Amino acid sequence: MYRRATSGGFIVLTTFLIVVVMALLSWVIYGMARQVYTLTDTMVQMNRHFEAMVIDMDSISTNMDQLTTNMGEMTLAMQTMVGAMETMNGTIGAMDGTIGVISGDIESMDNGVNAMAGNIYGMQTNMSRMTHDMNRVGSVMSNPMGWFSPF
Repeated sequence: MYRRATSGGFIVLTTFLIVVVMALLSWVIYGMARQVYTLTDTMVQMNRHFEAMVIDMDSISTNMDQLTTNMGEMTLAMQTMVGAMETMNGTIGAMDGTIGVISGDIESMDNGVNAMAGNIYGMQTNMSRMTHDMNRVGSVMSNPMGWFSPF
């Protein structure tokens, strides 16, 4: 066995097999190193994306604070507007009552205007009669002979 272990062919074959096994192991380790490099590169990119995401989240937080402030102001404005609308509603109710009174007054005024128109017509008729009578008086005064004639 010693002779076989020290023979040139066995040493060459053994050395060749060791080189082949080492080459296979180197190839496997190289593949693993490539995978580790890819994983490391992915992790570095993910870290950059996390940094950008943190910046975006900080910006979102600031915008949410502003939005909360604006919503608070809008709530106060809406409460003020609701109060103004309630006041306006009361005012419209009072105005509605006043319009009802005015409607009654307008109806009364309409009746009064109709009565006044009738009175004016009667006054005009009486003025016409009086003018006619004054005309007759003027005719009688200017013509004494007309005293004896009724027309």
